[in-house]
Amino acid sequence: LKMHDKVRKHWATELGRVEREIAGMARYVGDDGRSPTSKEPKSRRPDSYDPAKIQELNRRLEILKTTDMALIVSAGQNEIAQMQAHGLDIAPHRRRMNDSDPGLDERFKDTTDPLRLVFLCAMWLTGFDAPSCSTVYLDKPMRNHTLMQTIARANRVFPGKHSGMIVDYANVLASLEKALAIYGAGRGGDSPVSDKARLVAELRAAVRGATAFCDGQKVSLTAVEQLQTSSLDRLHKLGDAVDALVAPDPIRRDFLNHERLVATLLGAVKPDPAALEFAGRAACFSAIAAAIRTKINPGPADIGEVMGQIRDVLDESITGVDMPERSTPPIDLSKIDFEGLRERLRKSSHKNSDVEVLKAAIRAQLEKLIRINPTRTDFLAKFEELIGTYNAGSGNIEELLEQLLKFGRNLSDEQQRHVRENLSEEELTIFDILTRPAPELTAEERDQVKRVARELMVRLQSIITLDWRNKTEARARVRLAVEDALDDGLPRAFTPDLYRQKVGAVFEYVFETPDARLAGSVG
Repeated sequence: LKMHDKVRKHWATELGRVEREIAGMARYVGDDGRSPTSKEPKSRRPDSYDPAKIQELNRRLEILKTTDMALIVSAGQNEIAQMQAHGLDIAPHRRRMNDSDPGLDERFKDTTDPLRLVFLCAMWLTGFDAPSCSTVYLDKPMRNHTLMQTIARANRVFPGKHSGMIVDYANVLASLEKALAIYGAGRGGDSPVSDKARLVAELRAAVRGATAFCDGQKVSLTAVEQLQTSSLDRLHKLGDAVDALVAPDPIRRDFLNHERLVATLLGAVKPDPAALEFAGRAACFSAIAAAIRTKINPGPADIGEVMGQIRDVLDESITGVDMPERSTPPIDLSKIDFEGLRERLRKSSHKNSDVEVLKAAIRAQLEKLIRINPTRTDFLAKFEELIGTYNAGSGNIEELLEQLLKFGRNLSDEQQRHVRENLSEEELTIFDILTRPAPELTAEERDQVKRVARELMVRLQSIITLDWRNKTEARARVRLAVEDALDDGLPRAFTPDLYRQKVGAVFEYVFETPDARLAGSVG
């Protein structure tokens, strides 16, 4: 309880310090680029003015303002009187521990909850599991199994978390080595605890390796770092670096592996002051890697936003769907003016980046089309073959761009095919299942197959019920509807064996398709 109150006091002091520092730096920002007090232009601002520092201070201020902290201790007899004897008040903490809804343990496990810091005696040290917990501060001696259990609180695997950190105020390292010897010795019986200097040396080697790799691709990180953080020249240099490292795929993978290793080791070295030596170069790696990941995001990518050079050739009709963080809205390839796009790409100075953005958009559209109609997997095979040929060195970037544009146009045509066939997307899928492969059909027989697809969807809408997949009788009813529709309507060119194959394939598609799509599928 004393530690909680002490941290609260110094937390408030730090909050005030950060607010004052931000206010002191902000007074040099004028609408006309001049200081409101000294009337000095930006070039005459004090050396302490740094937009990146202000951004970092604002992030720190947000954490300081929003972080909640709590006391977690088991209830004791006469605890209120005992704490009062020390000049402390535990009553509000006990009420909070008892009345919190959801409980404090659930709140602490929730990464979106502001409860980020808890003060424990022993209550959550063993048996409690919060995988997102990143740091444990030790301020009392601990030994053996209890120490191992406590360290394990920060050692759980969690997305975005490489390792846990132990901040040791009680000098438990000797006890830790003894505990590890009993419970967790490394391979060969050696202690897994390494000297921090070895980790710093590994980080230094990783930074050198990543820098040498960039130099090999004619990317000078030193030239980038010499420019001001907010300058347009620096942004252009970073754009050039992204273009050099984003393609082909093997170069991109190697760079991202280098960047990931540097980031991992830097995170492990922090908060040791030795990390400062590498922070600037690591930030440069990170900025390039973040831009690359944005371009190749497996979620649907908006070519118009990522490729500013071709923004005005895109139709304004962009669909909105839920996207993972950092991704952008999908683009409808059927709305692109491909001739205009070809001209823009021909003049572009960042063709590697253009290729990756176009690849991302095409892949996103492919995934969407295949999700609707599984028979389109041949498009994916052709796309992968095209990319694989380029990665193998068979062709140049201009040829790949031309092939991607042609492929995108074909994909756009495929996206609109259901309209030309006068079918809904689901009806078209059934039509494709029945005709890929199929015997040679006349135009009249193809129309017969289309009628089968339409009539089957009407039948399904009348018999599909909630949870039909989990009920034997309901599944049998749907299967029978598929069999009857195909038996009644398919041309005689379909042999009995082919008929049975098509029944199985169509039923599998219906079984895997969400009911909401089936319900709205009649064209």
